[in-house]
Amino acid sequence: MIDSPQREDLRSSSDSDEELPVFDFLQPRPSTDVASQKAQKKPEVNNFNGKAAAFSSSVLGKGGSADVMMISSDSDDDVAYVPLAQRLKLRQDSAVLTERNQKGSSESEHLLTLHKERRSTPEEADDLPLRHLSASETGDASPTRTKATKRSAEEIRASREEAVRRRQARERQQQDREALKQEQERQKAERRALVEAAKALRPEECIRHMVVAVDPALLQLEGGGTLLASVQALGCSCAIEKQPLPRSVTWARQAPSAQQNDAARAPEPHVVMQMTVEDFVTLIHNYIQEERHSGPACSPTLTSWVREQQRRHPDKRLSLAVVELESYFRARKSQSQKRLRAAVAGEEAGGGKEKKKRRTGHAEKLPEVSRVEVEEAVVHLQLHTGVSVRFLSTWKEFSDHITMTTKAVAEAPFKRAREQTGFSFYLESEWAGGQRVDKAGKGLLQAWKRQIQQFNRVSSDVAGAILAAYPSPQLLKKAYSQCRTENEKLSLLSDLLIRRGEGVTSTTRRVGPELSKRLFLLMHSRDPEQNLDASL
Repeated sequence: MIDSPQREDLRSSSDSDEELPVFDFLQPRPSTDVASQKAQKKPEVNNFNGKAAAFSSSVLGKGGSADVMMISSDSDDDVAYVPLAQRLKLRQDSAVLTERNQKGSSESEHLLTLHKERRSTPEEADDLPLRHLSASETGDASPTRTKATKRSAEEIRASREEAVRRRQARERQQQDREALKQEQERQKAERRALVEAAKALRPEECIRHMVVAVDPALLQLEGGGTLLASVQALGCSCAIEKQPLPRSVTWARQAPSAQQNDAARAPEPHVVMQMTVEDFVTLIHNYIQEERHSGPACSPTLTSWVREQQRRHPDKRLSLAVVELESYFRARKSQSQKRLRAAVAGEEAGGGKEKKKRRTGHAEKLPEVSRVEVEEAVVHLQLHTGVSVRFLSTWKEFSDHITMTTKAVAEAPFKRAREQTGFSFYLESEWAGGQRVDKAGKGLLQAWKRQIQQFNRVSSDVAGAILAAYPSPQLLKKAYSQCRTENEKLSLLSDLLIRRGEGVTSTTRRVGPELSKRLFLLMHSRDPEQNLDASL
């Protein structure tokens, strides 16, 4: 065995003769395995011989990761000696710094990308990138960067104001569009209402918009049921309402859009009042007594009573209807005949008188008036008040009268509008309506014929005879130009034949010189005041 001092000498001599191996570590690769990262940070190197290197490689291989730290044993004499522990520490520090720099750069790129994608307001456009750049740089904020930050704040403020103005402009435009839409809807509703109102005035539609108001007292009479049935069969609405005038019928027109709304009714001024025979005869008798005695009226007459009703209801047009007045005249006639026969035969028996009074008790209560006196009172009433009286024999006729009046009241606005043409003559008739002429010239022949018929005493046969010889005014003018003398022009049409009828009963005659002369004056006269009927 060798002593310990000798061992130490041998070890020192061997250390000086042999050089230690230099371990060169490669830069570690980034790994996702936590175990491999720990192995890279704390490598276990116990020996510097080949066994230690093999042991460390086998241990890293068991970790399952592909990252392996290689150790190189190559050495050069010229390279300065660096202790192994210091070299390992430097390698680890450089690897940590590189990994941090890579993470920082990737985070900054990710933030910039997100900022560009989510850039919606001016504050976001200038906030995050500046913060990141200022945090990444180590130097202090320069005056240039401070000025850029101030400009960004001003731009942010300006952009906010611009955004507010744009939003307000959009809101104003939206309000304008809504107001315009509402105005268009209102105008459309008004046009629709006008169309419906005009349609409601047509004869085939107007009757459905009428409301006939009947006084309940009128329905309690004998013909009340017949009247109600006739009005309902007409197709209009019927209302049983208390009327200002007793036993009267009034009318109202409903708006097309509100069939069930009473406030939408437009009352008509027409009123038909049914007068009983007793009241009518009494008023006629008072009138006759006043006219005969020529004194102050002690009782109301027919004219004074109607004037009082007109004073109370100035907006109404009153007309009277008297039912079964003929029954009164027949009863008076039969009574007078019976009295005459009784006077001639001398019948004065008490039983006969009682029987006669029982039969004619109702007629005996009424005053006696004649037909002439009734007509006189009615004429006086029409002259002073303008109220007409309609005499009806039965209640069926009264119902028909109400039905016809309802139709007349319903069609009155349409007829008035049709008559408002601005001309003094009626234009809707077949003769005055004119002749339609199309683009192909169809209708010109009839227009020429009607022009000839404008003359007095010119019938359709006469115009047809002239039309057969000269189908147009130009041909007639050409024929006049071919005449040599004035007399020949005047008598050009006088010999034309006019045929009337057919077969054996047909007759012929000539146009004559008078009509020929008038047509010549019509075609050649330059005087607008020329009288075509005057002789030359």
